[in-house]
Amino acid sequence: MNRIDRLTAILVQLQGKKIVKAAEISDRFNISLRTVYRDVKALQEAGVPIGAEAGTGYYIVDGYHLPPVMFSKEEAAALLTGEKLMEQFSDHSNQKQFSFAMQKIRSVLRGAEKDYLESLDDNIAVLRLRPRETEEENFPNRFLTDIQQALGLHQVLDMEYFSFQEEVATRREVEPIGIFYISSSWHLIAWCRLRQGYRDFRVDRIRKLNLTAASYKKDKHLSLQEYLEQQKKRGPEPTQLIKIIIDTGMMRFMRDQKYYFGLMEETAKGDKTEMTFLQSSLEHMARWLVMFGNKVEIIEPEAMKDAMRNLITELNTHYL
Repeated sequence: MNRIDRLTAILVQLQGKKIVKAAEISDRFNISLRTVYRDVKALQEAGVPIGAEAGTGYYIVDGYHLPPVMFSKEEAAALLTGEKLMEQFSDHSNQKQFSFAMQKIRSVLRGAEKDYLESLDDNIAVLRLRPRETEEENFPNRFLTDIQQALGLHQVLDMEYFSFQEEVATRREVEPIGIFYISSSWHLIAWCRLRQGYRDFRVDRIRKLNLTAASYKKDKHLSLQEYLEQQKKRGPEPTQLIKIIIDTGMMRFMRDQKYYFGLMEETAKGDKTEMTFLQSSLEHMARWLVMFGNKVEIIEPEAMKDAMRNLITELNTHYL
């Protein structure tokens, strides 16, 4: 990248954040801190009102407006890919807001870039392993935008949450610390005032959510990164593949539980369905499968069959 392009890119970077550290500029463009200082000085001499705070970073003085940003065709293609990812892996609220943002972005593209995007649109697809389910009225799946606002403004959330394990809905007041996406679901990590501890809430299990006027102090909580690091240190439980075959008529009783138990693959075989799961707890899996009685057969591993035999023996002893 030549210096003119780099100066322009630095200006865009400064516009994108309230404070930008010299080290951030250095890392992004792979230049020395000394070069960063020279580049910033060059922008200042060109009339850009860049302020500096010792030990903090650079900022653009309020009131200064840059001309509209132009996108290269590669940047426009990356944004199109992002739009398709949002369509499949975000909730209704974020999909709507991203669509509005993309309309604004398309409006400032040059004709050549617009044509380029149109030619790419039908040739980029994002598919989900887990298909979209029929939208349930009880789980509107449109709260990510409100959660993001609560995170940005440190607002307490009041929500009605359906616990999958307990199969009961409870009202919670929570202080959010972050959201992340994993295993086909968005998760909200928050301090739960009811349970007096950090809890992991699946966002698509929230029935109702309201932003309250109450605020909380961000500094008294872990950051999302600290929370995830703590979880990582606990270490994942060993997992193994489990294969079963079940009467297809039983599939309607599984609903989204099959994803919770780690569904990896599902293949129709006549009036039967073969399913492959990745699961860490054989006992946990056995207690779920036992509800399907003789309509399910375990193919492998042998240890899963043993877990089922042990559970059946336990139940038989209990009720004899």
